[in-house]
Amino acid sequence: MKYLFRDWDKIKKDLYKRNIFLFLDFDGTLAPIVSVPEKAKLPNDTKKILKDLVKTLKCKVAIISGRALKDIKNKVRLKNIIYVGVHGFQIEGQNLKNFIPKGFFRTLEIIRDELKKKIHLFEGAILEDKDVSLALHYRLVKKEKVTHLKDIFKNIISSYLINKKIKLKTGKKVLEILPFLSWDKGKVVKLLLKKEISLNNKEVFPIYIGDDKTDEDAFRVLKRKGLAVSIGRIKNSFAEYYLKNPSEVKEFLKKLLLLCKN
Repeated sequence: MKYLFRDWDKIKKDLYKRNIFLFLDFDGTLAPIVSVPEKAKLPNDTKKILKDLVKTLKCKVAIISGRALKDIKNKVRLKNIIYVGVHGFQIEGQNLKNFIPKGFFRTLEIIRDELKKKIHLFEGAILEDKDVSLALHYRLVKKEKVTHLKDIFKNIISSYLINKKIKLKTGKKVLEILPFLSWDKGKVVKLLLKKEISLNNKEVFPIYIGDDKTDEDAFRVLKRKGLAVSIGRIKNSFAEYYLKNPSEVKEFLKKLLLLCKN
């Protein structure tokens, strides 16, 4: 994995005069990771750069987050951006619920009720209901109690996992229950790229920047087809390049804006 700014002159030549489709994760990519999810904030200067990027008409922007769609829209509050929530299970303007087995929502309700009875014993544990998923955040739970909490969680969901009623995704200090469907951020990127090309009848160069395990599906899709950038140098990642933190993402966006303006 290579440091992006070290190769910027080469990358700049690849991007020059291209139409760009920029895919961005939110937490840990655009906004710094915080202890409580609702406290995460998009820095004002980063927001301004995104707004200006879209205005150039050379760069389409999609934000693909694990957050619920309503939540991510509220955090960003920019027009002319595509918003995708819950790792692709919520896309603005599309009702994906029709593709989710009806029995899943009843299963989610049962699991939610069982978890609520147990997790109040663990100070700092947060159970987040995203309508089409359920996420258990344990960043604030005392280190010595995390294993016990995970064991309780796995005991509650184990039979549903075995019977393929649900799918489990792990992220940074979070365990998330999702529908048992072959759907992820990579497939969303494919869908949005295909739609963009068919609508405008022109090729676009895709760039994806993300910091989580869930972003690896998108990195895999873009391998040798675009630019995949992880936050932090990760072993065995499908991303070819890395940036160190959200501040460096902002610097990259600045460089991209200058390129699009020129």
